[in-house]
Amino acid sequence: FWGQVKKYLCDNCNYTFDTLKDKMPIALASVPLQTIWQWEHPMHRWLDAYKIGLGTADAQLQVKKFSSRLYKSHRHIPDAVAQAFDQ
Repeated sequence: FWGQVKKYLCDNCNYTFDTLKDKMPIALASVPLQTIWQWEHPMHRWLDAYKIGLGTADAQLQVKKFSSRLYKSHRHIPDAVAQAFDQ
């Protein structure tokens, strides 16, 4: 999200305060809502990790625990998870 805003500003702004004030609303509006929605939940995970006092590296590990990449397929679960249910 912020990467797209910064890219827009880099391409369309000379970084004086006056042009930043003019271009920032346009830059924010240039990002599709879908992109903002995709980043909403991960950002809440980061905020929660920092709220409980984790440092950067520990917060990153905490956020990765909730990653959708944990499971490679919606039709298959890892053996370790299946074994946990078997016990």
